[in-house]
Amino acid sequence: MKMIKRFGALLLLLGGLFLITACSSNSSSSKSSSSSSSSKQVTKQFKGETMNVVTTSDAYKPLFDKFSKETGAKVNFLSMSSGEVLARMKADKSSEPMADLWFGGGLDAFMQAKSDGLLEKYQSSSVKKIDAKYRDSQGYWLSKGLTVGGLLVNKKVLKEKGLPVPKTWADLADSKYKGEIIMSDPAVSGTMYAIVKGIIDKDGEKAGWDYWQKVNDNITFYGKRGKDPQEKTASGEFGIGLIPVDQSAFDSAKENDLKVIYPSDGIPWVPEGIAVFKNAPGQKMAKAFIDFMLEPANMKQLAKLDGKDTDQIIMPGVKGLDLGLDKKDLIKEDLSTFGSDRQAILDKWAAMVGDK
Repeated sequence: MKMIKRFGALLLLLGGLFLITACSSNSSSSKSSSSSSSSKQVTKQFKGETMNVVTTSDAYKPLFDKFSKETGAKVNFLSMSSGEVLARMKADKSSEPMADLWFGGGLDAFMQAKSDGLLEKYQSSSVKKIDAKYRDSQGYWLSKGLTVGGLLVNKKVLKEKGLPVPKTWADLADSKYKGEIIMSDPAVSGTMYAIVKGIIDKDGEKAGWDYWQKVNDNITFYGKRGKDPQEKTASGEFGIGLIPVDQSAFDSAKENDLKVIYPSDGIPWVPEGIAVFKNAPGQKMAKAFIDFMLEPANMKQLAKLDGKDTDQIIMPGVKGLDLGLDKKDLIKEDLSTFGSDRQAILDKWAAMVGDK
């Protein structure tokens, strides 16, 4: 009888252990399933939604495609220069902006947009990796890298006209280059505004404007697009173009027997901005993209897509290309007045150039 009781107790103990193990297994499986489901939900959190992006180039599509793959968001692009974005935003009286994310363009326009109340505040947890001078202290914009200004020269055109290749900004004020220089309207192109402002910062207000008056006397046409100087110099319409210097400029030089020049009397520069538009319906996606972009692997891809020299990259530890830029040659500029002086400089510029 005792043996039967002991055997029964053993069976009850084994049965209890089986139930506990089964429950534990089911609980673990449930947690694993829940975790997997949660991960999948986060990965495709924007599936079925569309983020509208204003950008200066379609070269960034691979980076946005990667974001789409990770989040499920569809991305639509609207190509516009920074000046065009500001003009359109001011002209549009509706409460909803034309896009969710503003990606690229001269920082002066972003500073102006902040002052005009057109941007949404956002501080990514990764933004502290970027030097404080390249991001708004209140979180309205941040920079993705630097654009530098330089010259693109059509050697054949200058040789045919018996003109030497310019080496400095000062050279462009020489009357012998009259009709051979093209630059874009600085009200349209953030890079051109950066060049104008950079020279004024370098030479001082009076000497800077005296210089630009002489250069203006040599210019017969101002481009209406940021790409005009590079394209029209490459085609032989002009001998000298003022351009943003990046890999595409060196590629064009190689293909068309041109020469890219970093002027020896200083290199103007401007941080390129990124911001979320105020009242944008896709704000969550825009903010998620900023977090995504600041991941080291994605910053590395961005540097490659931008075609920039290592000295134009502002994220520590991320390397760019070797395009011969030396950071010590960058002009000492006052970024604090980059946005606040913009309208005054553009108004004075418009009065100077007239209807060219």
